Amino acid sequence: MTLVNRPAPDFKANAVMADGSFKQIKLSDYKGQYVLLFFYPLDFTFVCPSEIIAHDHRVKEFAARGVQVIGVSIDSQFSHFAWRSTPIEKGGIGPVGFPLVADVNHEITRAYGVEHQDAVAFRATFLIDKAGVVQSATVNNLPLGRNVDEALRLIDALQFTEEHGEVCPAGWKKGEAGMKATAEGVADYLAKHGTQL
Repeated sequence: MTLVNRPAPDFKANAVMADGSFKQIKLSDYKGQYVLLFFYPLDFTFVCPSEIIAHDHRVKEFAARGVQVIGVSIDSQFSHFAWRSTPIEKGGIGPVGFPLVADVNHEITRAYGVEHQDAVAFRATFLIDKAGVVQSATVNNLPLGRNVDEALRLIDALQFTEEHGEVCPAGWKKGEAGMKATAEGVADYLAKHGTQL
């Protein structure tokens, strides 16, 4: 069952923070701000470092939108720390600018419904709003790396909808026209933009 439009399951777990320190955090610590919670299979693997580095390269863009990025895998906080301490050119991720949560007992992965049959997490991303409600969930199988720019686009769409009360049509990007959620609104939008879809 999807978690979209439902409260995001809270959790308490050890993490390596952006400054490299160890801390026990709860998802509810971030209530009142947007959270991009993403799961990945394992430290010291193949697709995973590319995704984590892609999130890190955009961490300022997330922060500018008021979004806290949090990564989760079933590895320990000590494994996360070792991976952060390994240079990128040697297969590490370097000192990424967001917490990496240790879900060693798999409770978080199971609560979000993203445990693979090999007992690791799928590549899953959850966009959580300021009230703690899941607004978007995407899940990729293990070989398929995610597009972090799509997460930024979805955040822009959510914030546009919250601010303007309009909906975002297919492929909507920040700065483009929204659509009024009425029969007249869709007709007006399609008349102006239908050929560009």
